[in-house]
Amino acid sequence: MPLSAGDVERFEAFRGRLEAIAYRLLGSAGEAEDAVQETFLRWQGADADRVEVPEAWLTKVLTNLCLNQLASARARRETYVGAWLPEPLLAGDPMLGPAETAEQRESVSYAVLTLMERLSPNERAVYVLREAFDYPHREIAQILDITEAASQQIFHRAKKHVADGRVRSEVDEAAARRIVEEFLAAATSGRTEPLVRLLTADAIAIGDGGGKVPARAKAFEGAVAVAKFLWGLFRPGKAKRVLVGGTPEVYAWTANGEPAVVVVLDGRVIGIMCLEVTAEGIAAFRNQVNPDKLERATALWAGTEHGEPLFNAFV
Repeated sequence: MPLSAGDVERFEAFRGRLEAIAYRLLGSAGEAEDAVQETFLRWQGADADRVEVPEAWLTKVLTNLCLNQLASARARRETYVGAWLPEPLLAGDPMLGPAETAEQRESVSYAVLTLMERLSPNERAVYVLREAFDYPHREIAQILDITEAASQQIFHRAKKHVADGRVRSEVDEAAARRIVEEFLAAATSGRTEPLVRLLTADAIAIGDGGGKVPARAKAFEGAVAVAKFLWGLFRPGKAKRVLVGGTPEVYAWTANGEPAVVVVLDGRVIGIMCLEVTAEGIAAFRNQVNPDKLERATALWAGTEHGEPLFNAFV
């Protein structure tokens, strides 16, 4: 039956929250939007007057759609060309969702989104709903059709998996910019030693080109290997300008709340490198260059006041 204007308004009031949940569950803005739209279609087909708590109903439908998506995504990623990394979101993107607490900010960080790929779909759902959105285990149990005790057990297991994989280190936007600027100064210095000093001993660097753009599928491991790779990546060269079709602009920014390097060519974001920063140094560089995963970033960038670039690459 057709939705009333009030029913549509009720859904739209929750859309932002639903998108933020779906993005954390799926690691893809496009897939998150699709899941939310499918949730709206389910809402349209339901008898809204009989739904006692619309937010709970919508969250349950959305979460289960995302769980189905995660199951099929695992099969698709087995045939994905190269390494699969989440779609990064630039600072200011509303899909990043709530950021009032350290737990909420961490749950959407690029490092944690990558780590969550190791979780089972149920572990990921419980972790996101509890850690990022503070749902009580009673409600999570109803959403996933499990017991409250099972929800608690799954959450503790998921949280341990995530905690074992990273060391929390929060930085504000000003600090993030300084970190990126220092990194880029070292990367373009013509020497690897300044870079090595910024890295942890076990630093890694990996990229996602989706088979459309050249990217390092197997991670470089260790400070020296990563420093050599990064030095080569930022080294000037005509061949690189030909490869990308021009001279890109390089900016210090934040993506998913972490320091990031944003590379822009003719107004189009062609690369986002997220830096994972710990107290010991930069522990990881995750470089997203798959154009399919940069469309949303490009659209946001077009409406953002970003000032002058730090430098033009490959010159």
